[in-house]
Amino acid sequence: MKKIIFVVDDSISNLTMAAEALSADYAVRTIPSGKKAIDLLEKIKPNLILLDIEMPEMDGFDVLKYLKGHEQFQDIPVIFLTAKTDFATEIEALKMGVVDFIGKPFNPAVLINRVKHHIDISGLIQAQTFQIYKARQDIVFVLADMVENRDESTGDHLGRTSKLVKMILTHMLEKKLYYDQIVGWDFDLIAECSLLHDVGKISTPDRILKKPGKLTPEEWEIMKDHAAAGGRIIEKIIARSGENVFLRNSRLFAIAHHERWNGKGYPNGLKGEDIPLQGRIMAIVDVYDALMSKRVYKDAFTVEQTLNIITSEKGEHFDPNLVDILLDIQEKIHQELY
Repeated sequence: MKKIIFVVDDSISNLTMAAEALSADYAVRTIPSGKKAIDLLEKIKPNLILLDIEMPEMDGFDVLKYLKGHEQFQDIPVIFLTAKTDFATEIEALKMGVVDFIGKPFNPAVLINRVKHHIDISGLIQAQTFQIYKARQDIVFVLADMVENRDESTGDHLGRTSKLVKMILTHMLEKKLYYDQIVGWDFDLIAECSLLHDVGKISTPDRILKKPGKLTPEEWEIMKDHAAAGGRIIEKIIARSGENVFLRNSRLFAIAHHERWNGKGYPNGLKGEDIPLQGRIMAIVDVYDALMSKRVYKDAFTVEQTLNIITSEKGEHFDPNLVDILLDIQEKIHQELY
């Protein structure tokens, strides 16, 4: 399959020349404006972008800022196309992540050579990145499995809830709900982060975690600490290895998934949109799966019973907008997960 290249330039002649030079080896998309390039990114992720600097509405730097501000686009190599550059412009572009410059008008041989060079380098980087990702994924699943094996009553709770997180996020994007917050999210990554929402249970004593009956008030206070404990565990990892997108999101899932929309949750009593969105999503996902699943202390609730409980807590326990999202995709959830 051919690698995909975006050529973004407001000059039709430049777009034509680039397409003629590159189309034999690559799938070239010629795009006449920065805004249209960003719109197309929602459907197609290219392997490389050739980007004109001087364009109306959104210039090359505006498009570059957008790319670097959204995690799923940050790794796309960008080559600036320009008729002239000064030293200050080059320095600023390189600091922002541009990998090369190609002068206009193009020399076809130079264009082909530069593109091939950066496509090859990008492929090597992606292969190395995948190895790192795979190692991280394995560590996450081991930690999540440790938690699930300690809390024997939960079944495949983590697997189902991570899938449900992704389903909810996908529908949120379709509905433009909290769009500005989630448009740059990698939903697969976020779903993976959610696997660690109960990592704090590693520190919960077995006598409490595995107790089949109702907890005493004192035991319940110890159980409740797992949310704060999860935050502390991930904070220790951050202190040693540095913060990144994965750890930052994992921490928010762990520490905020028992906060309540009405401010009566724990550990910090946050209210409404002060609760991180990750926590608000996990709150409804966590309860939904608990209700739908058989546990040692209860049978699984029916879909109708579960939805009645969730709906009764709309605006109290749960973000009301997320309740609506859950109801919208209820049939799909039941078909795929239960």
